[in-house]
Amino acid sequence: MAQGSAKARDVATWIVQTLRERGHVAYFAGGCVRDELLGLTPKDYDVATDARPDAIERFFPRTAHVGAAFGVMLVRHDGVTVEVATFRADGEYTDRRRPDQITFSDEVADAKRRDFTVNALFLDPAKDVSDSMRVIDHVGGVKDLHAKVLRAVGDADQRLREDDLRALRAVRLATRLGFAIETATQEAIRRHAGELSGISRERIGDEIRLMLAHESRGLAVRQLGSLGLDGPTFGRPAIASGRTLDGLRRPRNGDPCDPVAGALASALFDREGEALVGNDGAGEGRRLEVMRATRTALCLSNEERDDCLAVLRLIGMIRDGWLQLPVAKQKRSAASRGFGWALEVQRSTDVPGAEAVEGRVAELAGLHGGLAPRPLVTGDDLVAAGLSPGPAFRTVLERTYDDQLEGRIGSPSEALERAIRTSRELGGGSGV
Repeated sequence: MAQGSAKARDVATWIVQTLRERGHVAYFAGGCVRDELLGLTPKDYDVATDARPDAIERFFPRTAHVGAAFGVMLVRHDGVTVEVATFRADGEYTDRRRPDQITFSDEVADAKRRDFTVNALFLDPAKDVSDSMRVIDHVGGVKDLHAKVLRAVGDADQRLREDDLRALRAVRLATRLGFAIETATQEAIRRHAGELSGISRERIGDEIRLMLAHESRGLAVRQLGSLGLDGPTFGRPAIASGRTLDGLRRPRNGDPCDPVAGALASALFDREGEALVGNDGAGEGRRLEVMRATRTALCLSNEERDDCLAVLRLIGMIRDGWLQLPVAKQKRSAASRGFGWALEVQRSTDVPGAEAVEGRVAELAGLHGGLAPRPLVTGDDLVAAGLSPGPAFRTVLERTYDDQLEGRIGSPSEALERAIRTSRELGGGSGV
């Protein structure tokens, strides 16, 4: 919960010290311990303690209940928020997400109810790095950390039955950290792969967003396939198995398109094949069908869906002769949301082709006011000139802007004249 910084660590250390001064056991716990031992900067710091939630609330002036029934509190101090959880043992997980009941316990039981051994370590921040007692390990997590192995704590099938999302989390952590998933854990994931229906689609979508946001995204998606998680995750089985996601990088010149949507478009292209980016009616129908399924499966926002569709359409445009398009169409597409990501998808499989497009975009940026100059004439200008708004208005403005993009007009007066002439040709009233 806290920011991954020296200040956040200091606040978490202060919380541990405060709890100890009041007679309680307290340690850093979970992912922050794993990341520190790997030399990484933790995303957040969590504290585990034998203090109960009511005691935590008494000890610290600024607290919030986020799961007091499960022994979880938030402690705020000096602009930082740290999650503080009471050691516990978990009962059955009949909803496959949260335990039906918990029992406040000790650090051993708390370690054994966690998902993976490398996430079940505790660390004493008061001890020196050289102190062998600094890390408290009840499940063999240190050995697995050194071996770069991701292993379920205890019985892997039981860990998966408790929360099916752990299967996706295993893929995300293993690929991000460069770990191998231990054989028994892999087999348990495969046995439970079809049971993702027990997880909310929001949680599944959040895990996939985290995978796609990391540079290991290609490996993560492939591992979903190898473990039988691909179809249950995306809501439909993969047809193709491309590799554009492996080489995907953020657009060099930026792109307002949502980065996750850009990576998702690449992943869908890999899964669905060339038919997904066809520029004909069949291609558009395929895109819409796939996006409907994907939106439901990953609980995508409207913006994520629209951005993903835009990238897929632009991938098809680039692959289907973009260099031969008229200047106006080239400019419009190159300036549109998602073009940068579409170009990076192309670059991941066809570097010369992508460089040719990139070179042409640079040329276009120097022609006739650039890629997306301000229109020389607007709808308000047409109304002021006496044109009557109607169905043809948009066509008039688009044709006039195309003329501007291609350098056939260069001033507001020329643009207005061209717009009036186009309106008359389309049968619109001018009033002039």
